[in-house]
Amino acid sequence: MRGLNITRIFVGLMFAAWQIAAHGLSQIVISAEHISHSNAEAKNISVTLNVANVPNLSFQSIVKSAQFPEWTNLNIQCDIAKNLLQTPWRCADGIIKNSRTNIPFSLEINPLFSNQQWDLKGKLLLKNASFSDEAGLHAAEKLTADMQFVLSSDKNVWAWNTKLNWQAGEVFWQPFYFANGGHQLTANGLLQGDILQLEYANLHLKNLGDLKVDGAFELSNKNIISLNADLPSLDLSTAFPLLFKPFLEKTAFSHAQIAGQADVKFSLKNNQLMSSHIRLTDVDIADDNQKFAFYKLNADLPWHYDIPQNVQLSYQSGELLKMPLGATNISAEVNRYAVTSTKMRLPILDGALNLSDISAARIGQQWFWHLRATLEPVSMADLSTSLNIPRMTGQASAEIPLVTYNDGLLTTDGDLILKVFDGTATVRHLTMQTPLGITPILNADVTLRNLDLGNLTRTFSFGAIEGKLDGDILALTMQNWKPIKFDATVKSSAGKYPKKISQRAVENISTLGGAGAAAAIQRSVLRFFEQFNYEKLGLSCQLRNDICKMSGVESTPQGYIIVKGSGIPAITVMGYNQTVGWGDLLSRIQRVIDGNTKAVIK
Repeated sequence: MRGLNITRIFVGLMFAAWQIAAHGLSQIVISAEHISHSNAEAKNISVTLNVANVPNLSFQSIVKSAQFPEWTNLNIQCDIAKNLLQTPWRCADGIIKNSRTNIPFSLEINPLFSNQQWDLKGKLLLKNASFSDEAGLHAAEKLTADMQFVLSSDKNVWAWNTKLNWQAGEVFWQPFYFANGGHQLTANGLLQGDILQLEYANLHLKNLGDLKVDGAFELSNKNIISLNADLPSLDLSTAFPLLFKPFLEKTAFSHAQIAGQADVKFSLKNNQLMSSHIRLTDVDIADDNQKFAFYKLNADLPWHYDIPQNVQLSYQSGELLKMPLGATNISAEVNRYAVTSTKMRLPILDGALNLSDISAARIGQQWFWHLRATLEPVSMADLSTSLNIPRMTGQASAEIPLVTYNDGLLTTDGDLILKVFDGTATVRHLTMQTPLGITPILNADVTLRNLDLGNLTRTFSFGAIEGKLDGDILALTMQNWKPIKFDATVKSSAGKYPKKISQRAVENISTLGGAGAAAAIQRSVLRFFEQFNYEKLGLSCQLRNDICKMSGVESTPQGYIIVKGSGIPAITVMGYNQTVGWGDLLSRIQRVIDGNTKAVIK
């Protein structure tokens, strides 16, 4: 209680000064050039007591602390009565000021001392205060607030209570930003030696809810002996951006909007989280970038350091990468930092993703988990509609023996097989880094086999092509779902089958070959035929540094062959651009899909 002992000494000095003044002195000045302490120091200290007319006491000094090393002016003037220990001191003109701080304040203190009993009541008012630190991590503007406090001693125990009313002004306290006032704090407790006992505290946050706290703290080493907190009926629409979003800037929730209600309880012991309980009621979560959304989400999520807990979560509907999600119920067991569940069924479109053998654990600061998955057949037509891409036919299904997430890296052990366009698309060696982060990175090899070109070209309004198509997209790397590297080849499948191509398809393929691409056929023949035979067709792109190195089914001195004709009537389509910007190639493909192309036919 060094501060309170100093206060007693100071009051004693003022009392003695007052007695001296009673013997004819009108003014007493106490000054000191420099006072030093391990945590703070002051210099140019001046205490002036005027007893003529209206008695007043003024204090002037420049001070600094170890935490805030800039020298700061501290001035205060108080009107006082002769009975120093029974009558309130009213200090109306106080100010704390330096290059980053301007805090005008008024203070009223009513000290009472009798029979070893010490009581101190006071009220502190701030009006249009402002401050900031050098690092820019703490700041306030036009802060208006009042605080009432009471200290009472009984031997070596101090009882205290306080009420704080933050009326107006904005405060930034990294990482939190409060744009205006309307918040109140009420608290009381005991202080004995180095132990601060918080018997009750209620923090009312405007438009958010009330936080109730009790606990005990060891001040010298900042140890939380115990802490119990209860935040019921929390409005997430205002609480999420204010309290939670600042901690989620590098996660998938950095651009999310959340509404609904939450009830939160937690307890700590010796700085260790011992238990928590979160309840979510009718919560809606939606990502601004449309990566995910969950609607009418309800959850009961208890957790205990020593006792395993069962958790429940459900939602009525949702979206994942624009794919509709059906009503889902999830249950699992939480054992300290590990989560297990035998199975989960997540409806997607007209199918479902079935998860089994689910196990997750948090070790250090990282999550590690694995699971097995099967995808029940999903309509490609419905999937096309939900993803806003040209309508496809068939179904997609998959079976993945094992998916593992280890320190930010997701890997698959097994192949993802999709049934599309009467053929198969197989994804192998699929890995993802930070899959729920801001910039996920995907790596995979994709093979396409025996896709029906008739269905494919009708889907994308490409012009009619009869035949089958194989493709390989190897060493695919996507960052934030955009390709940055791959070796891709598509070509007609091996085997005997009808191979026909329409004039419109020829024009579109010529467009993909770039400026100067042409079909090796005379205009006189073109007038008589709208469909031609081909022997083989294909196109490849090697993407590096946003540049696509192009080639076809055969190379020529002038370029490469995209479509090689056969029989009568036959047509050959050439490509002449060896390299093309990836963005330019995407624009050509988009123009083809939009039907706005017109190739040069010779």
